Amino acid sequence: MDRTPGVHANKHCEEGYGMGNLKVTMTDTAGKVHEITDVAEGQSLMEIGRAHGVAGIFGDCGGGCACATCHVYIGEGWGEKVGQPDDIEFAMLDMVSDVARENSRLGCQVRMSPELDGISVTVAPTAA
Repeated sequence: MDRTPGVHANKHCEEGYGMGNLKVTMTDTAGKVHEITDVAEGQSLMEIGRAHGVAGIFGDCGGGCACATCHVYIGEGWGEKVGQPDDIEFAMLDMVSDVARENSRLGCQVRMSPELDGISVTVAPTAA
């Protein structure tokens, strides 16, 4: 699978992604902070990260909750609004238990809503 960040950006634009007014702050695996302000309701954090070339967000399974390559740490104060992973997501997070934390979620399973406007996440390092 091609993991070149720019490859997916045009696909998402064609599908109507990036046309909203919600905001997400993503800190990538290199420590670079991405302030993303054109987020549409319903987009997943994985889709947002891929569309904006955020290092460490791969989404190899395309958002099917089957790979954990969009693992993020939810920022302080956002956990209750985001909610807990379901059983399937929890099983995927168990596969990356060496880097998983209490605030771990798969980006493909967190969809943007007005309640999540302004959320901050950090991309988790790749599991060993």
